Amino acid sequence: MSSQNIDASVVPATPGDEWWRTAVIYQIYPRSFADASGDGVGDLPGITGRLDSLKELGVDAIWLSPFYTSPQKDAGYDVADYCDVDPLFGTLDDFDRMLDKARQLGIRVIIDLVPNHSSDQHRWFQAALAASPGSEERGRYLFREGTGEHGELPPNNWQSVFGGPAWTRITEADGTPGQWYLHLFDSSQPDFDWSNRRVHEQFLDVLRFWLDRGVDGFRVDVAHGLVKADGLPDWTPPADAGSMGGGSAITDEPVPLAPYWGQDGVHEVYREWRALLDSYEGERVLAAEAWVDPLGRIAQWVRPDEMHQAFNFAYLETPWEASALRTVIDASLDAFGGVGAPSTWVLSNHDVVRHASRLALTAENLQGDGIGPKTKGLPDPVIGLRRARAASALMLALPGSAYIYQGEELGLPEVVDLPDSARQDPTWFRTNGERYGRDGCRVPIPWESDAPANGFNDTGESWLPQPAGWGAFARAEQRGVGGSTLELYRTLLTLRADRSLGLSTLEWLDGYSDAVVALRTAGVTVIANTGEQPVALPAGAVLLSSGELDADGRLPGDTTVWLEA
Repeated sequence: MSSQNIDASVVPATPGDEWWRTAVIYQIYPRSFADASGDGVGDLPGITGRLDSLKELGVDAIWLSPFYTSPQKDAGYDVADYCDVDPLFGTLDDFDRMLDKARQLGIRVIIDLVPNHSSDQHRWFQAALAASPGSEERGRYLFREGTGEHGELPPNNWQSVFGGPAWTRITEADGTPGQWYLHLFDSSQPDFDWSNRRVHEQFLDVLRFWLDRGVDGFRVDVAHGLVKADGLPDWTPPADAGSMGGGSAITDEPVPLAPYWGQDGVHEVYREWRALLDSYEGERVLAAEAWVDPLGRIAQWVRPDEMHQAFNFAYLETPWEASALRTVIDASLDAFGGVGAPSTWVLSNHDVVRHASRLALTAENLQGDGIGPKTKGLPDPVIGLRRARAASALMLALPGSAYIYQGEELGLPEVVDLPDSARQDPTWFRTNGERYGRDGCRVPIPWESDAPANGFNDTGESWLPQPAGWGAFARAEQRGVGGSTLELYRTLLTLRADRSLGLSTLEWLDGYSDAVVALRTAGVTVIANTGEQPVALPAGAVLLSSGELDADGRLPGDTTVWLEA
């Protein structure tokens, strides 16, 4: 098939006008989006069959979480073959059909890439297990001798992101205890050794495979990982760090880096990748998942010769407080703008508590911990949804690019009451149930309330159980219904595109209380009230509101309005 993208990409953009600078990108978690086969797990044909709904929503591109060949120990982030589709999701032909349909609709396609680690079922790791210490095969991964009198202790004190030690000892071919291998995630996900040139060459080949097939770019998983500090020194992370190393702080204070996150060597990797992508037509892009502090450090990933976008986790982790929001917005525009990149706004994804619940939590909840029945400070769902709608209305007014996680346009909350027996996240098992993990944001989304599995498929099967009442959020129940969350998102995306808000500049407005975020952009006045007291509005026609105004025409708490400036 042709490697050419949608027709609009044939014409080269002038610097500053590239599609990715302003795009609204919709994240699809394939397992939970739509299931055409009826086996309870979403698949590529299911995605193809639902793309028209995303065109109607108004997104510019989709990003697909992994669909590669995998044992599925970590929902596909344990890759056994980077150049094939797992039968669970379909075939390469199914991928091509999905890509063609997206192209017909004018929707670009970004796919996930997982370069920090592979599955332990990858042929390279299986060859490493069969080989001897010091061999070329073992050199592709991080094998080390243990410490202690007989090598019975791990090489250092590093802990897995999912809980427990980050090292596992193997048994050698002769049956004796052997070397240890590093896995920053599950023991089934051994880390590559990026000091080995053969690893670089392998991933350049993977990039070429998918670029030649026609994808528009890659979201790079754990883009702050890959390179480890020389000597692999011991490290004890701060108690308040999230599972991926913490969010992107808005302070300029230096933040100590873990010896396995954010090492300088990763930038050489991405410069090489950027050069490869630039050799293709069509403005192919790299988007970084980089959990590093502070924002100025994240901006290093999107310098002109590296990646195009980096997720703004500082914004995602900011509480629903006006002063904090103003600060992080300013800091983001300064940091990313300082290297000529757009800020890339995001509120939810497959690794965090959905923002329709997270914004109403009343107790600390670290990234990756998840929430469940025994979590302290569980949210009020009414307050959570109200804040989520208001937060989305504020985010989608901001200049730059934005990501939407599947189901947030329906107002889906985090599923709290999953049975313990249904949980599948490695975090749950590696912490012996102390951390719930990410299953609650990954429950299959509802399409029709009167269909099996709420329209996820036609058999009623579901790899994670959908909660009672899930059908009330179904797309069919909200489509065309004034005031629904779906119609709010459609209006937001339509106005954002019509007014070119992604390319605009932002002007703060004075004269409001400390509980209000007020700004003007491209002829639109945006006012977000994060407090409890209603706020009087200036003159101007209401373009949209995340909730109803009060009887006196004032803006209630936890509500955002767009006015004609």
